Amino acid sequence: MILALTSPMPWLNELVSHPLHIPDGFLSLPISLLFWLLTIAAITMAVRAVGDSLGEQQIPLVGVLAAGIFAAQMLNFPIPGGTSGHMLGGALAAIVLGPWAGILAMSAVVGVQALLFQDGGLIVMGANIFDMGILTALIGFGVYRASVGRSKQVKLAVAGVAAWLSIMAAALVTGLQIWLSGNAEASVLFPLMLGVHALIGLGEAMLTVGALSFILAARPDLLSDSAVRERGGRRWVPVGLALALAVPLLSPFASANPDGLERVAGEMGFLALGQESPYQLLSDYTIPFLGDGALSTVLAGLIGALIVFALLYLAMMLRKPRHLNEHS
Repeated sequence: MILALTSPMPWLNELVSHPLHIPDGFLSLPISLLFWLLTIAAITMAVRAVGDSLGEQQIPLVGVLAAGIFAAQMLNFPIPGGTSGHMLGGALAAIVLGPWAGILAMSAVVGVQALLFQDGGLIVMGANIFDMGILTALIGFGVYRASVGRSKQVKLAVAGVAAWLSIMAAALVTGLQIWLSGNAEASVLFPLMLGVHALIGLGEAMLTVGALSFILAARPDLLSDSAVRERGGRRWVPVGLALALAVPLLSPFASANPDGLERVAGEMGFLALGQESPYQLLSDYTIPFLGDGALSTVLAGLIGALIVFALLYLAMMLRKPRHLNEHS
């Protein structure tokens, strides 16, 4: 589908509806394989760590938060200069769930986006998961840890900084991957990537702080340093899941401007390298027989959010520590 855009920049009029994430063709095969290996190693470590530390309350929370992040990523917000951005949510996931559960949540989100919605390439999916899920979670959690024991205001401020830094790190590594693949000059690529994503990072920071403010008001125990409570978590699931599923209702109002990576790729001339997916399921977040209307987008978002929730809920139940199974 060609995006009907009117702009003084001619490359915008040639935009094909590439995914918000890195499409196949932007990265070389060796770079793609390298980041697949790094991603598999990180996910393996996360699965083992979560199995040792998972609390009863975290089991449904992982799925609920991941579903909410999936839905939030459908909402592009406009950025000055004719581009747009969307929330990644890696820092938020890690702050609320911890780094390992956060990595698993984000891996499921990015994986479902690529496999079901053709949002991001299959060959480069390891790189997309690493950039948007693993890197953002580790940086977000690491920075936020500095605020432990501080006031609520300090914690929120640090969380905002952590979210912004996670976006900048993801942009930097994405640029590094493209440069190492031989598809762009570093002297132009990195300033463009970091300049565009510095603004997108501000949006990420504000959304992260807003979400954490809500959690601190409604369930401060989720962000406390004390052990996660054994009971009470399941009562929050219907409310949290309802909020996550409500977000796609706003997706028809998302900005139609190209996202940060698309803008940089267009200006530097490697946008045409992006390859279409070899198959189409719910591509462009639409239901095929419903066309491109708002209803189609909303239903596709609801389906995606439910799938992410179900996958993570089942995965967390399988990794449930033995002592929790004995009390179930």
